[in-house]
Parts: sequence; structure tokens; C-alpha cells
Amino acid sequence: MKPKGIFSRLFRWQKGRQNTGYAKMLIGCGLWPYPFDIYILKFSEGQEIPPHVDKVARGEHYRLNIILKAPTSGGEFVCSSPLYESKRIKYFRSDISEHSVGKVLKGSRYVLSIGWVKNP
Repeated sequence: MKPKGIFSRLFRWQKGRQNTGYAKMLIGCGLWPYPFDIYILKFSEGQEIPPHVDKVARGEHYRLNIILKAPTSGGEFVCSSPLYESKRIKYFRSDISEHSVGKVLKGSRYVLSIGWVKNP
């Protein structure tokens, strides 16, 4: 990514890639030791992410999601084969493990999401 493109996205809310209403804010990225990105994800009531995988051209795409604020109801993360999962920590290969977030029924959900591509 070109530096100008990074700075225009840094610390600004944008629509999420799945077009379901959730928002994401880029708070960091880099190329060393592997290409990585760090986002805050924000889900309001009624928002969700359908089941999907995050394809990459080469390498292995890992993602660590830390739930900063869970909604009162709904908004559960579902992953077909997590590497590690607890109530607040979700670690998985997003390129091969189908994952989703159920509809937030009440409250809001905030996630710190750190992703990297190993062996690009």
C-alpha cells in the first residue's frame, strides 16, 4: 500500500468489506516482519458479517481478534476451525477457516483485529 493511501485511511471510520454496515478504523499497518494491519471494528445493533474466508494471493493469513466490548445480545463470532478461542480472544487462519459474526441484537460490539500474512 502506498503511504498516501495509508494516511488517508488511518484513524478514520470506513465501511467494512462485507457491506453489512459494520465499520472499521485502521490504527496501524506495516511490512515487517510480515505484512500486517491493525483495525478497530465497530458493530451497532442489526449489523453482522456473513460466513466468508479472506483470500490472499500467497501465504497464510492469520488474524487475532480481541473483543473489547461485547454486545448485550447477539454478535457472536463463529469460526469453522479456530487455532485458539476463548470468550474474548479469537485466533484463526482467516484464509482457510470460514468465519462470521451473528447479528448484534442489543448493544454494540468493538473488536481489536490484528492480521498478518505469513510467507507472502
